[in-house]
Amino acid sequence: MSLTIKLHITNNLNLKLGTIKKSAYTSYGTKIRHKPIYHSNPLISTVYKPTMHVDGSSSSSFSIKSSLIDPDGGALVDLVVPESERAKKKSEAEAMPKVRLTKVDIEWVHVISEGWASPLRGFMRESEYLQSLHFNCLRMKDGSVANMSLPIVLAIDDETKERIGSSPNVGLVGPDGDLVGILRSIEIYKHHKEERIARTWGTTAPGLPYVEEVISPAGNWLVGGDLEVLDPIKYNDGLDHYRLSPKQLRKEFDKRQADAVFAFQLRNPVHNGHALLMNDTRTRLLEMGYRNPILLLHPLGGFTKADDVPLDVRMEQHSKVLEDGVLDPETTIVAIFPSPMHYAGPTEVQWHAKARINAGANFYIVGRDPAGMGHPTEKRDLYDPDHGKKVLSMAPGLEKLNILPFKVAAYDTLEKKMAFFEPSRAKDFLFISGTKMRTYARNGENPPEGFMCPGGWKVLVNYYEGLQAEEASQQQAVLTT
Repeated sequence: MSLTIKLHITNNLNLKLGTIKKSAYTSYGTKIRHKPIYHSNPLISTVYKPTMHVDGSSSSSFSIKSSLIDPDGGALVDLVVPESERAKKKSEAEAMPKVRLTKVDIEWVHVISEGWASPLRGFMRESEYLQSLHFNCLRMKDGSVANMSLPIVLAIDDETKERIGSSPNVGLVGPDGDLVGILRSIEIYKHHKEERIARTWGTTAPGLPYVEEVISPAGNWLVGGDLEVLDPIKYNDGLDHYRLSPKQLRKEFDKRQADAVFAFQLRNPVHNGHALLMNDTRTRLLEMGYRNPILLLHPLGGFTKADDVPLDVRMEQHSKVLEDGVLDPETTIVAIFPSPMHYAGPTEVQWHAKARINAGANFYIVGRDPAGMGHPTEKRDLYDPDHGKKVLSMAPGLEKLNILPFKVAAYDTLEKKMAFFEPSRAKDFLFISGTKMRTYARNGENPPEGFMCPGGWKVLVNYYEGLQAEEASQQQAVLTT
């Protein structure tokens, strides 16, 4: 495996290189009820006693920088109202015109409020929206730019716009009717859907999952403003202990005295090819002189398309991967990234990388066709599979992030294990796509030995068996009515 690494080393870095209520915020069924593998929380504290110096002093004590990489804008955004002020803010919000949020809107409120989109402080006003849509970045007051490749916007319909009238502020109401937050100093502007779709996805072909779920049914206006969130966003689905904010993740990296954090974004179950990549990456970082690289295994937890494996099943599968020793729990943090998925290829992968900067990761692993999908109407990939990693190496605002491209892993039929693909003996390798993997599990077939750990595979088989039983029951009910 060869890694192309952009290194940005600071001058002083002396290195060689109870009862669970189902929330209206999620449509995912709750299937995980086992004891978390991380004991009291999804983190294992490890004892690390480094011997090198990073502060340039001659002291024998070790001093680690509190953050390996600065968040965009220099400081993490935190828009959750302090507990002492919540009653007053809620009373104030009650008197404001209301905007009702969808489940995906709530996911974006979650993302913005915890600082994943720093320096963004609310849903985008028109100037921010146009910069994001046309330039994939925001210009800061000091002249610097922050990457922002996806518009983060809130749509409203004509009736809501009329109800808001000239009010400068609005209250935000969740799908269950509870007050979620306040949007202040608002600006309402036209929602040009076709332009937004074309520039984000590079096509207006029918069948784009996020477009059909979120944009097409949305209103014809966008409302932007400064966000205040009245309570931390919780989903009450048994997985909230995995939803660590950027602030919490940075604290954990400091606690473990990590000198490198490499993030791996995924929306599929972990197979042994993924594990090969992650373990190899850690080995490479150790060979470069890093002493305590930590893996952030960071599955996407927001909206995904209907045929993707649900979040709760994926989290259970990830737990089995660590329990079976495929990945080392002591050097791995598993947490949920709350963003919805766009399937917008090179445009979206910039967002995935940028958000991990704010979470404190200074390395980002990127592979073939990140955030991509098949063309919705033609039998081909929607994006060039190599463009994602190329774009990340050039994207404005991501210069401080170390990009780790990797070779493709495939199943080696001779060695009977996942290995890095060797073009010189291409006929010996079998490529098992996410679709093929799901087909195996749905049909009750076993993949080739060595493709995935047995415990992880059993989770998928059990999920699809349950899904098929549920579908059969529903069909029977229809026939008998």
